[in-house]
Amino acid sequence: MDGVHDLGGFEGLGPINAEPEAEEPTFHAEWERRALAVTLASAMLGRWNLDISRHARERQHPVAYLSNSYYENWLAGLETLLVESGLLTAEELSAGKALSAPTDPDTIDPPGPEKAIAIVGKGADTAMQTGQQPRFQIGDGVRVRNLHPSGHIRAPRYTRDRVGEVFAYHGVHVFADRNAHGEHVGEPLYGVRFTARELWGADGDAMQNVAVDLWEPHLEPA
Repeated sequence: MDGVHDLGGFEGLGPINAEPEAEEPTFHAEWERRALAVTLASAMLGRWNLDISRHARERQHPVAYLSNSYYENWLAGLETLLVESGLLTAEELSAGKALSAPTDPDTIDPPGPEKAIAIVGKGADTAMQTGQQPRFQIGDGVRVRNLHPSGHIRAPRYTRDRVGEVFAYHGVHVFADRNAHGEHVGEPLYGVRFTARELWGADGDAMQNVAVDLWEPHLEPA
């Protein structure tokens, strides 16, 4: 799976019938609030990055990925990360409790409430100063490469092999596709505009455009 950004743009899955933002509650159940909290708290231990966490959610069986709700997918990804990072064992996850003392307690340094709030409020800057020059300029026509890697990719499936126009250049940013596998490298990042007809043919609204941020390795000249 390529991530939740594919839903609504992939054949057979139908449209996304989002609730009006002004009416939608932040959480639909108390367990969702706790799922978000434990996911953020675990991430603050520094064992993985944002893209690794996205890839962990995607690595579920496709049936589970599509059957789960949003926060159920978050929890499934977190369980994978906790076991793979050595913070928990599969047996402890199944038992719902610690079965032994941590093997490296000195490396586990959870932040207190004030520091945690500061971390969440600040976020992480993905911009990088590498000296790389952009291959494309605003106004250029580009085609999204028809890539289907076995690993993580941030180019939505419905944009692949479609032609759009560069309308913005954001500078060099951490390349999510490789960051998901622990490779912290930067690539030029662009805003690309597609017509709805280009993406979905005659079923697309002739009056609508779709803007997508894509990295240079996703693109080739149209």
